[in-house]
Amino acid sequence: MRRSDRLFQIIQVLRSASRNPITAGQIAEELETSVRTIYRDIADLMAQRVPIRGETGVGYVLESGYDMPPLMLTEEEVEAALLGAQWVATQGDIGLANSARDLISKIGAVIPDEMQSIVLEPITMTPKFGEAEVDNIDMQSLRNAIRHRNKLNISYKDAKDIPSARIIWPIAIAYFSTVRLIIAWCEMRNDFRHFRTDRINSWEALDDKFIKSVSALRNEWWDKEKNKSTL
Repeated sequence: MRRSDRLFQIIQVLRSASRNPITAGQIAEELETSVRTIYRDIADLMAQRVPIRGETGVGYVLESGYDMPPLMLTEEEVEAALLGAQWVATQGDIGLANSARDLISKIGAVIPDEMQSIVLEPITMTPKFGEAEVDNIDMQSLRNAIRHRNKLNISYKDAKDIPSARIIWPIAIAYFSTVRLIIAWCEMRNDFRHFRTDRINSWEALDDKFIKSVSALRNEWWDKEKNKSTL
């Protein structure tokens, strides 16, 4: 591991420990290096005005409110970000796909020269699974509705082409290889349901908002899904 990467990882370890002191031995074990090296690195970080409190034998704490320089990433983190962006660029909706391509360009513009090959000659790739079904709802508006807890009035047809009108509380969007699903609470069924975006005939974002938080509803939905898998 490069020294710059190790210094970054030390800060990350201290940050994840919150306000609980963590010893040099624990950091050394996690980063697979010597305690002596950790002592030296922490001394260097403190000399660079990184707000680390602590002492030998007791432990170290990173004071709250410390912000690291932007995009101080390791090679593996850049590869992970690029791999995710590559998938979204080919499988996401139009808005997210364009944003993913912009993200790849921005990463390439700011990372150090010695890491440019990761962007220019990537060793990871995401195969395209085929053309995605056309979304019959504006995906940016859908994401905004989820963020602001707006109910949706949709006209929907199921797999048998049976139409229905629904008031739903959208809480998440699941992106699969060729289709997208809206995960939502359905007022008509009084339960969670999944709606394919290509089977929506018409839709309207309502001013009405659902009372429960999106995160609470997602937790309820996930608990139900886990229970289904154990049956």
